[in-house]
Amino acid sequence: MAETEERSPEGVKYYRLSEIEAQNSFKSTWIIIHHKVYDVTKFLDEHPGGEEVLREQAGGDATESFEDVGHSTDAREMASSMVIGELHPDDRHKIAKPVETLVTTSKEESRYTHKHARFGSLDKSSLTGIIVSFAAGGQTW
Repeated sequence: MAETEERSPEGVKYYRLSEIEAQNSFKSTWIIIHHKVYDVTKFLDEHPGGEEVLREQAGGDATESFEDVGHSTDAREMASSMVIGELHPDDRHKIAKPVETLVTTSKEESRYTHKHARFGSLDKSSLTGIIVSFAAGGQTW
């Protein structure tokens, strides 16, 4: 059964994640993009990337996949016509991806001091410049 209908102050219908997850069939295919809920059922056959792309995301968060493809302005406008509501604010944390952070394991500046090196000691920016130059086909020494 459908859960109690809730709306935002602007009148946008909220859907619980459990309701959206249940919409993952050929009869009813919903996806989430940036917390908006899209009913893409009628668009499955028309999707330029094929219906399987949408089916893989059915009932879940498709934000990353949608943005990775780099959809055009026209595609975004077309998608806006399929919005049926938003993911309930209380469920948004359930689809949040952890923020990736870089971890530094050493507090000291790294130095390259191999006895056969022509460089002596290098700081990180110098080493980065050498690597970039080498990758570009240039010679650094």
